[in-house]
Amino acid sequence: MDISHEYDDIIGLPRPVSETHPRMPMLDRAAQFSPFAALTGYDAAITETARLTEDKRELTEEQKQIISQSLSELQGRLKTDPEVTVVYFEPDARKTGGSYRTVSGNAKRVDPLWGMLELADGTAIPFENIFSLEPGRPST
Repeated sequence: MDISHEYDDIIGLPRPVSETHPRMPMLDRAAQFSPFAALTGYDAAITETARLTEDKRELTEEQKQIISQSLSELQGRLKTDPEVTVVYFEPDARKTGGSYRTVSGNAKRVDPLWGMLELADGTAIPFENIFSLEPGRPST
């Protein structure tokens, strides 16, 4: 019994090859059939939500006074290229809160007009974000 099918006449022919268009690379061909990202940005949103931030801690009036006095003393010693260790709050650019950073280096400028402490490496720290300010580098 010989059963005839609709495509029997072309089933054995070689695959057609275009003379004008180059063959698509296998990686690009596979990408055509991969599932599309229906929820574009979903992975980034999950990662961002999982990233932890801290609230900024309020300083007591006594702590503010100590920092203010330390900044004043530091300003008077700038010509000696003093080393300082600063713990400061860095607000997060994308969500509420931020993180506390510790940086050590040589103080370059104390600018009361702009309320900034600048270190020799270019780090600029607003006075209101300083949590503690100590002379010298921390012991390890």
